[in-house]
Amino acid sequence: MGCVLQYTQKTAFKAFGERSSFARKGADSLTEKLGEILLRDGIVTLEQLQAALKKQGETSGSLGEILVTLGAINSVDDIVWQLAAQINTQVVNLSEMEIPTPIIALVPEEMAVKYGVVPVQKEDRVIHVVIADPKNVFVIDAIKFLTGCNVRVWMAPESQVRKAIEKYYLAMTNTADFENILQDVADSALEVVSEPSEDGTSDFGAMEAPLVRLVDRVLTDAVKLKASDIHIEVYEKTMRVRYRMDGTLVEQTTLPYKLKGAIVSRIKIMANLDIAERRLPQDGRIKLSIARKKIDLRVSVLPTIYGEKVVMRILDQENLNLDLTKMGFSEKALRDFSEALGAPFGMILVTGPTGSGKSTTLYSALSSINNADTNIMTAEDPVEYNLEGINQVNVNSEIGLTFAAALKSFLRQDPDVIMVGEVRDLETAQIATKAALTGHLVLSTLHTNDAPSTITRLADMGIEPFLIASSVRLVIAQRLVRKVCLNCKTEDKVTSEQLRLLEISDQEAKGITFYKGAGCQICSNTGFKGRMAIHQVLPITDSVRKLIVDRATPDEIEKASIAEGVLNLRMAALEKLKLGLTTADEVIKSTKI
Repeated sequence: MGCVLQYTQKTAFKAFGERSSFARKGADSLTEKLGEILLRDGIVTLEQLQAALKKQGETSGSLGEILVTLGAINSVDDIVWQLAAQINTQVVNLSEMEIPTPIIALVPEEMAVKYGVVPVQKEDRVIHVVIADPKNVFVIDAIKFLTGCNVRVWMAPESQVRKAIEKYYLAMTNTADFENILQDVADSALEVVSEPSEDGTSDFGAMEAPLVRLVDRVLTDAVKLKASDIHIEVYEKTMRVRYRMDGTLVEQTTLPYKLKGAIVSRIKIMANLDIAERRLPQDGRIKLSIARKKIDLRVSVLPTIYGEKVVMRILDQENLNLDLTKMGFSEKALRDFSEALGAPFGMILVTGPTGSGKSTTLYSALSSINNADTNIMTAEDPVEYNLEGINQVNVNSEIGLTFAAALKSFLRQDPDVIMVGEVRDLETAQIATKAALTGHLVLSTLHTNDAPSTITRLADMGIEPFLIASSVRLVIAQRLVRKVCLNCKTEDKVTSEQLRLLEISDQEAKGITFYKGAGCQICSNTGFKGRMAIHQVLPITDSVRKLIVDRATPDEIEKASIAEGVLNLRMAALEKLKLGLTTADEVIKSTKI
């Protein structure tokens, strides 16, 4: 007889809780052994280990997480081999595994997400599961109760376990379940009212519960699919939902048109907006928890000729990558950026169109220099992510708290580093320049096409070239390009027209293998999964500084920088293309010359 779901999940969790005393004792001994192994292998010093153990006694956190907090290691992934040695098990590479759906179904999604466990194989009455944290070995009892099988534990880096959970659980949308929700809403609507009143204040009655489930499902699916925005749009006879995934809008489903008022009203209630106001735009915020992750939604409601359109920007703290070394910078670009961040004063500008990841780059830069002896202050419109240890201010022009006003106040707050969301006008540019020249490191953004054009833009605003040359230390231009889905990656044939647009000769093309995504369930049949940044990092060297003072054109500045080893956006994108990370069309679209 094979493994069967012979106990309820609740029973399994209860059994797990009853053994928590044994689990704590086992965890304590594991911590002691881990410290010895880390010390023996030279991963940490005796001083670091003692500091971590002392902090663990105060906070009861895991030793690995505390070592990360103290800066002794970069991530818990760095000690996965030592963790595996604690429980005498092997480390596997989850990223190279393809796990069949029947195996995944052996462990419920809630348990997988809560305890970080992934089933990977079944042999007779033995289930092989992969975990990232040795303390999770005690959830094995719960899996035994749930399935009636024996369990064997393997380990993998936490990042691989998290990605596997997203791939096999969180990224899969249950279409049948969604259709059932839609049917429940439709049935309830027939019992109550087919059209809400014009002021949107109708009593939904029996329809309320299915309606709540419907809206929750739209939000949950968007988060699970890693969408950045949700668009709910009303037309003459239809109401559709689109998600922006990897920078592109993808239609997901249609909603019952007769319930357009009720659906928008439900979202307004969640965002604390006025459900009776349907003539004016409204902005709000929703905070919710999905798959144990805290999610913020920025909500915008806009009246259109057929009803109200809702757009929700998803702000997921866990998706914020704050590691500069993992943001796609070339070796030289990262070195130039790091040197500028280490300077005591000067201005660093990040440029690019809306949605090109400028804020993420700035957050990552601030995170890399955020420590106890540095006073970092930011003025943002609005603050998207909360960063521990950094003083963040929401600008509000309606009450006079503009970027310029915030900057003036910052200079009286003894700052070391200032980040202003955007240089929009001459006053902000003048104050930022003055701050950069008087002993402060200033970071900000501009909307220009490339790095050299940023110099011209500042001059057009009214900043004198000699001040630009003296204050600006580095300019970064960036774009986001979609990455080929690794699950359905296949070779691609590039046309002669594409090669012409890429400025690649036929001879050079023979040495390049081009790829595309064929489309699969993992990437929602788009052929792409995730995005990466391409950068043009322009340090203001002596030669570039002289060109700025001489009022050189952007083309002249770019030519001089390329001679010094700087890659422009097209060159940086071609590097990613040659590595097989993106497609020819993506490079052409994102770096049109």
